[in-house]
Amino acid sequence: METYRAENVSPDMSFLEMLDELNEKLIKEGKEPIAFDHDCREGICGACSMMINGFAHGPERGTTTCQLHMRKFRDGEEIFIEPWRAKAFPVVRDLIVDRGAFDRIIEAGGFIGVSTGGAPDGNDVPIPKGKQELAMDAAACIGCGACVAACKNASAMLFVAAKIERLGNLPQGEPERLKRVRKMVEQHDAEGFGHCTNYFECEAACPKEISVGFIAQLNRDYWQSCFALNAREETRETTG
Repeated sequence: METYRAENVSPDMSFLEMLDELNEKLIKEGKEPIAFDHDCREGICGACSMMINGFAHGPERGTTTCQLHMRKFRDGEEIFIEPWRAKAFPVVRDLIVDRGAFDRIIEAGGFIGVSTGGAPDGNDVPIPKGKQELAMDAAACIGCGACVAACKNASAMLFVAAKIERLGNLPQGEPERLKRVRKMVEQHDAEGFGHCTNYFECEAACPKEISVGFIAQLNRDYWQSCFALNAREETRETTG
């Protein structure tokens, strides 16, 4: 751990703006600035990932680091900042980690199969409102990795569940649903993430407050996929 003194901090500054101010000071002093990830600074991209006083994205619930303001801290308070700490997220430098494991999980899920030709009318496939809302709730995941950082097992099951169930709740994602869940869970395990043991820390840390209920749905889909795979293998052995 390195100790820095941040000066000229306004209560209205975001946490990243405070780091910007600190880095400008370090550069003027001829020192190396603190490396950290950021992009949109609007709570959308999830790049601003760091542990602040032991909390993923800081102490304010449902907030990304870039949307956290310095008025949430006391004047003169000592703040501890760390990168995500998980085997599957190797530290690149300072507060930056490699979250490429998430990209590989998404890639393992593949694409959805759709009919080619002209674009169908938007009302051709009616979707119940409840299903729409579930899909949108799952799609809110920004892939920041807070769920992994907060979990004592470094599990990414909330991320995987959100990515699977946003398609699983829509008719467009139905054809590959069972194959998708099995491939993504297998990739999750291969990347070195831990298993979910229902601590619910992931939901508490998630800046988009995604429900652990999606993990329960993922588990149901996964076991259904395994049973379907075993049934196909038994049929193949019988007929072969």
